[in-house]
Amino acid sequence: MTSGTLVAQITDYANRANPYPLYAELRKQPVRREDDGTYVVSTYYEVRSLANDPRLSNDTSNRPSGYARVGQPDPETGLPPSFIFTDPPVHDRLRDTINRPFGPPHSPRFLDDLRGELTKVVTELLDAFEGKDQVDIVEAFSYPLPVTAICKVLGVPREDEPRFHGWADALASSLDPQAGGDGQAKAQQARQDMGAYLTDLIETKRRHPGPGMLSALAPDMTPADLEATAVLLLVAGHETTVNAITNTTLTLLRHPDLLERFQKDLDLAVPLIEEVLRYEPPVQFIPFTTALADIEVAGTTIPAGSPVWLMLAAANRDPKRFKDPDRFDPDRKDNEHLGMYTGIHYCFGAPLARIELHVAVPELFRRVRFSGLLEDPPPYRANAVLRGPRHLPVAIEGLTD
Repeated sequence: MTSGTLVAQITDYANRANPYPLYAELRKQPVRREDDGTYVVSTYYEVRSLANDPRLSNDTSNRPSGYARVGQPDPETGLPPSFIFTDPPVHDRLRDTINRPFGPPHSPRFLDDLRGELTKVVTELLDAFEGKDQVDIVEAFSYPLPVTAICKVLGVPREDEPRFHGWADALASSLDPQAGGDGQAKAQQARQDMGAYLTDLIETKRRHPGPGMLSALAPDMTPADLEATAVLLLVAGHETTVNAITNTTLTLLRHPDLLERFQKDLDLAVPLIEEVLRYEPPVQFIPFTTALADIEVAGTTIPAGSPVWLMLAAANRDPKRFKDPDRFDPDRKDNEHLGMYTGIHYCFGAPLARIELHVAVPELFRRVRFSGLLEDPPPYRANAVLRGPRHLPVAIEGLTD
């Protein structure tokens, strides 16, 4: 992206804490062509239409040379692309296979049966707040819960969970188009290290099946496809949920009137969480799609072969779709946001993420007596795509039972 353009400003860390004025400026031209030939789409109906258009490809091998090709097979590991970086029919075959042990109709109770264990983890994490007058919500709460959940879903031994922290950070950072050579090198090393770990674990699961998706999928997938899927689920399955829990906490602490209302009526959790997913989505934009044919969008023709960015966070605040979109409003009706994307690439882990949020957020605000934020804005992650605070230090007065 050309330095100084709106998109360059959006990806600039200096604007990470509040990119929304830049998104508003971006929406004045629903489809923008950057100097490098990338088309940036920022308004709700246009983003939604393209995300459901089969002429837009997620297979990054279709990108012109010279553009970042996240998701491409790694020559060092030999892994194929994960299914989110494929198109039908490959995408549909892989996603259908992966869904069988994950949810309905084949495994209707798999995720719901995790609630008890996740509730126990939440209780243990909050019990550790006792005696403290300040905590970092990310390190003490938002991170440990999702990584425990995704390791449980996959069947990763809990004692191995700490090894995934660094791997997941490096791999998530590689999705950022501004990551650069160093970020890509760290991601490649993380893939190799995690790949070696998963190769051994998957082989163990083949010989000695146990609970979790790795055991369930081992008979139906090649080792390479299963390993690529595990890497994807590890990163996408916890990184976005960390951001969602943290963004919810930050948003409520910035709206004390709604915080007080929520603490008196925890049943508000469902619409409140959906509004956070609209207002502060954990995935800000999709930077890796490519037009397979000429596509007419809002009076602009996107030529075949052009890279396309879909700006989800900008679309979620489009005043043509949402009334008073910059206002955080849990009572908002018809909140069909794009916080979990849409179309065939709708977030695979959305059901798990919502269960985690619905277990974690009400209990966090039921038990913790918050005094306020210690930093506002807090320090953010470098990643412009998976946007969320790296730390969220808060002052607390204690816990209720």
